[in-house]
Amino acid sequence: MKKYDLIVIGSGPAGEKAAAKAAYFGYKVALVEKERTFGGAGVQTGTLPSKTLKETALYLSGVYQKGVFGVDKEIGRETGVHDFLYRKNVVTNHMNKMVKYNLEKHGIELYEGFASFINKNHIKISGELEQTIEGRFILIATGSYPYHPEHIPFDNKRILDSDTILSITKFPKSICVLGAGVIGCEYATIFGAMGVKTFVVNDHDKILGFLDTEVSEALVKQMKKNEIKILFNNSVTSFEIPENDEKPLKLELRSGQILNVDMFLFAAGRSGHIKGLNCDGIGLKTGKRETVLVNDKFQTNIPNIYAVGDVIGFPALASTSMEQGRIAITHMFNTADLESLADIFPYGIYTVPEVSMVGITEEQANEAKIDFGVGYSYYRDTARGMIMGDTDNGYLKLIFDKKTKVVLGVHIMGYSATELIHYGMQLVQEKKTLDHLIATVFNYPTLHDLYKYASYDGLGNLAGKKVKKAGELI
Repeated sequence: MKKYDLIVIGSGPAGEKAAAKAAYFGYKVALVEKERTFGGAGVQTGTLPSKTLKETALYLSGVYQKGVFGVDKEIGRETGVHDFLYRKNVVTNHMNKMVKYNLEKHGIELYEGFASFINKNHIKISGELEQTIEGRFILIATGSYPYHPEHIPFDNKRILDSDTILSITKFPKSICVLGAGVIGCEYATIFGAMGVKTFVVNDHDKILGFLDTEVSEALVKQMKKNEIKILFNNSVTSFEIPENDEKPLKLELRSGQILNVDMFLFAAGRSGHIKGLNCDGIGLKTGKRETVLVNDKFQTNIPNIYAVGDVIGFPALASTSMEQGRIAITHMFNTADLESLADIFPYGIYTVPEVSMVGITEEQANEAKIDFGVGYSYYRDTARGMIMGDTDNGYLKLIFDKKTKVVLGVHIMGYSATELIHYGMQLVQEKKTLDHLIATVFNYPTLHDLYKYASYDGLGNLAGKKVKKAGELI
């Protein structure tokens, strides 16, 4: 029986980074992956595939090029599902190889098969060759899978989840997306950009509930402008599936409405991948939606077993999962480098248009009874925005403390919002002020001017001078 300092179960973002860090510090590491591909949902079915599909939709539809050169770009020849999935397949295949290369480069021993606990130190691997390995520490990084409500007749053909949507063989003319969280909104806007008649059914009266309400409402407005129909406070109660695939699905809603669509996507939640691990058998505590319960060190109730990534639940972001994996290694082996997850980190939603935020929302500022101010700037009012042809409602919103002028939150909707937010994260982390922002020199013309003009707007609001357009105070 082979013995290791660490056994990692799962090769997604959390598992890969944890294994690589432990090996970097000289520990003997094994990684067990049940699939023939590496990278988990981050590479194969979630983060990278959906973001690649968004870029493909933007390219094929010309959403951001319309009118820029005096010609409205239309999708040329008949665009098929091969065109839509081509780049996604290139990216996932390449990143699969990159993850495997990184693990092998660090001298990590790879096992292909399904891992399950025999006890707190021994893992059985069921594969072509059944074997048992021993680990001083064990890290669960098995990720998550789409939750399947019993009343939805998934067929992996026309009634799909966020994994099987990546294997479609026919492009729909219409689609119903159930769920208006991150995954649901991203796919709805991707299909909407491709000219697919898109319906979003949501059981609440707001999409993306963690966003600043004003930003959430602005995204809804933009989705409606792109002819995506959102049905709030609703749900799908029954399905009628015709034998002839050419005929539409018939979906009955709680409101009594009937939707006739080519395809249905369920995007309302995921569950932790713990089936078959034998958590109950070794007394490992688990929570709702099959998550593993951990403390602030990502340690379970069994001291030598840790868990990170989607399998522990919120926030379930690839970015935070990577850091969770690295932090768990710190506490296992006392590497004394990265003790805890940062309190402030950005959220990125890869919708069309993108939305990203860091820091507090207006609602949180009100709850905390902070005397705050706001400042706005719009893409269309900046030189770079004009060059890009952004005539939509893309904007940046700053939330700041009125007394100190310290930036408390940054919210962006528009092109490259998920890239632009990182400067905002630095502002919030370092408690920079509006005066600091105004004194900062950016390349010109760039979209970072949005920060400066939002600061002028905020100062103008403090002085009782409402700034309506970027540059009015200059």
